[in-house]
Amino acid sequence: MRTTTTGVFFATLMLAAVCRAAPVSDPLPSWTDGPTKARIVAFVQSVTDPRAGTYVPPGERIATFDNDGTLWSEQPLYVQLAFMLDRIRALAPQHPLWQTTQPFAAVLKGDRQALAAQGEAGAAALLAATHAGMTTGEFADIVNAWLASARHPKYGRPYTELVFQPMVELLAYLRANGFQTWIVSGGGIDFMRPWTERAYGIPPERVVGSSGKLKFELRDGEPVLVKLADIDHIDDGPGKPVGIAHFIGRRPIAAFGNSDGDLQMLQYTAGGAGPRLLLIVHHTDADREAAYDRDSHIGKLDKALDEGRARGWVIVDTKNDWQRIFAHEPQ
Repeated sequence: MRTTTTGVFFATLMLAAVCRAAPVSDPLPSWTDGPTKARIVAFVQSVTDPRAGTYVPPGERIATFDNDGTLWSEQPLYVQLAFMLDRIRALAPQHPLWQTTQPFAAVLKGDRQALAAQGEAGAAALLAATHAGMTTGEFADIVNAWLASARHPKYGRPYTELVFQPMVELLAYLRANGFQTWIVSGGGIDFMRPWTERAYGIPPERVVGSSGKLKFELRDGEPVLVKLADIDHIDDGPGKPVGIAHFIGRRPIAAFGNSDGDLQMLQYTAGGAGPRLLLIVHHTDADREAAYDRDSHIGKLDKALDEGRARGWVIVDTKNDWQRIFAHEPQ
């Protein structure tokens, strides 16, 4: 059968129509088209193209993400702190002396000034009372039950609905391109592991966080791990690169944070050879979420912002770079 010029012409029109009807989908639809989004896409393309001199094998595509303020909202207080305060209130009937004993009395009276005055010793006492003495399984059940019932004071929604939609898309985009995505957070590792897979697609074995010591026991003949009050590792600031070395064993090629507590992780990632992506989430949208940086008591962003700007890291302006912040917002 001979192909006529007219046949070729119509075939070309049909092909063009199909291409228009099925455009390539945008993997980052909640990101505003602009320089920030373009830099992210360009980096991913540069390390995944086998023909490029910047190609990175899949086994080396490690991306680390802070959690609080980077993947979900941390204002007006850290979510784990809200959990701790609620646990003190729930346990108070079993401990009548807490009504007159600090730091518990400050929590029960809602006296934030008195609570802050307790310092690190007070924080350690609250941590021991709410996180220690139970098995890891029991603690996971408590965390899941709290997340199911607790509501954010501003939005009235479960905390797990306040994950940042642009970052969820970014996590999926990286994984679709052969990246391992890890959480490296100052938050408690046992607090995060029960729910990160549901919220972010990050399984518990890829969560690095602050941790307390554990003890193996046989309870009623069952082997369990019991949470102790002693601190094992603080995964914040300079502790983040240490946690990366201990748990991951490779230097990341991409790191994402939002505060000075993430600076050393970003510096450590930047210090490797080859292409690197360093990104700081700068909260600038007071209407849709929060606006804070240098003077904030939560998620202070000061030195990391200066260094990021000086070194040309990607600085996300949440007001302008994110079309949506939460999934429940209209598109």
